[in-house]
Amino acid sequence: MEEEFHELTDRVRAELRSPQDLVAYERLLGLARKNTPAGREELARMLVAVERPLWAREIAAFILGCAGDKRAFETLVLLLNYREPVRCATAAHALGRLGDPRTARAAAALATNPLRTAYALHPVRLLAELRAPQSVPALIATLERLLTPHNPYWRVALACVEGLGALGDRRAVPTLTAAVGHPRLAAAAAASLARLGVHEEVGADAGPQVKEAAPDGAGDGRGDGGRGQGPERGEGPGGGSGSDSGSDSGSGVSGRR
Repeated sequence: MEEEFHELTDRVRAELRSPQDLVAYERLLGLARKNTPAGREELARMLVAVERPLWAREIAAFILGCAGDKRAFETLVLLLNYREPVRCATAAHALGRLGDPRTARAAAALATNPLRTAYALHPVRLLAELRAPQSVPALIATLERLLTPHNPYWRVALACVEGLGALGDRRAVPTLTAAVGHPRLAAAAAASLARLGVHEEVGADAGPQVKEAAPDGAGDGRGDGGRGQGPERGEGPGGGSGSDSGSDSGSGVSGRR
């Protein structure tokens, strides 16, 4: 977690506003370096203490989550759905290492909630990383909802397409085939279908046509289950330019951010 932890602490340092903040910040870094049971107890108390700044709870939850301490779960899930994408990314990294069986259910609930689509990018990516039973159904449901003309959440749709290809589950074939019909998702959808052993062809009049791969070229057709990350910039499905779904606009969970 070294690189991610340094990125987090460098970002948080820029948020400090007083000498007292700096003292608390240095204290947190000291606890992280010691990595003792007593230190983890102090970090866990910070998660529930009143009037603690968000950055302090974020650091404490990240340290505990990466250490597999399940007391960090609730704070990390809260941050996973936060209005600032950089905090969502930090939370997703820690949740991916927490090893809590509740994580996939929480990520699926966030990804499939139509009222939270603007903040669904990192839950979607986390589902693909976790490879949990909830992952494929949640990604299919989310992508199906986003396959509408001029949908602004292109990054979420693209993450679903790439995640389904990486997971290698053929239940995704119909939805990925539909995604081929959206010009700005077509390349990623075709690549994901190819990983599932399906070739797509786009006809001039008939639209996308799907053909099964030859038996000697695709094995059992389940895909290789790799975890590549796709492009993060592009345009929305259905031809709209779209807005960036990872923007800082909007409110946080329950409007309390």
